[in-house]
Amino acid sequence: MDREILRQIIHASGIFILVLGIFLNPQVLILFCIIIFVLSEMVFILDKYYRIPIFSTILTSCKRRDDERGFLYFFIGIIATLYIFRFNLVIADAGILMLLLGDSASTIIGTRYGKHKLPFNGLKSFEGSLAFFLVSFLSVLTLLPLLPALIGALVGAITEAYSPIDDNIPIPIISALAITLVIYLL
Repeated sequence: MDREILRQIIHASGIFILVLGIFLNPQVLILFCIIIFVLSEMVFILDKYYRIPIFSTILTSCKRRDDERGFLYFFIGIIATLYIFRFNLVIADAGILMLLLGDSASTIIGTRYGKHKLPFNGLKSFEGSLAFFLVSFLSVLTLLPLLPALIGALVGAITEAYSPIDDNIPIPIISALAITLVIYLL
């Protein structure tokens, strides 16, 4: 299997966090994510020195480079979103869903079919951004009305395309913020 597709499947598998959110209160869910965050970092460090059954195979097959920290930013984005938007978990879930599914779709489609580079960011493509928008919009539409889903997906796509830092942190936070503004101010 292609390394990047495997990586994005693992990225999207974070959906289990949203499923757990159905059964756990926000504080317990945040604590659970922090535990996964710490354990992941420990596995990453240990993997440099020891072969860890199953984990080493997964890390070897999907790492982009040796010093990769994307999974840490991934959990920071999820934890921060759950904390900031704990007053409305549907909004938090929508932002996280865009990170899980929209970002994965963007990478897969952009890498494979991206021919038209975005203005001001030659590393990203129009095709990848469109994939982010469509997948995010359709998935978030299962949680939210049309307008908040549309605005959240659009803001998420722009954030994914132009974030000056690792997009795993700002995608869920900024998308959820946009959704909050639409829901509570319009």
